[in-house]
Amino acid sequence: MKKSYLILFVCFTLSCEAVFVEDISTELVSVLAPLNNTQVTSGNITFTWQHVDEAAMYQVQIAQPDFQNASQILLDSITNSNTIEKSLEAGNYEWRIKAMNSEYETQYTTVSFTVN
Repeated sequence: MKKSYLILFVCFTLSCEAVFVEDISTELVSVLAPLNNTQVTSGNITFTWQHVDEAAMYQVQIAQPDFQNASQILLDSITNSNTIEKSLEAGNYEWRIKAMNSEYETQYTTVSFTVN
């Protein structure tokens, strides 16, 4: 009988851990590049950010010239990496990123930059 209780306890404990999802909604994604108000050379641009603990994926968006007055949304992508590349021509842009897991998401971190 004791074995049955032990097995039930172990099964219950493991299943509870499996469904618990960390609330990341108060976290911020820290952008590494391009930083706010920087100038970069046209061509393939690598967008990088620091990993957020307990995040499973990131939503990355790029707009021209910015999200408030977007003439184009050039990228709207989900990735589980902390980098993404996009080829851009000369102009003014904004990019933003948020971290997500199965239950929660952070606010967007938004950055303006110029491509020469």
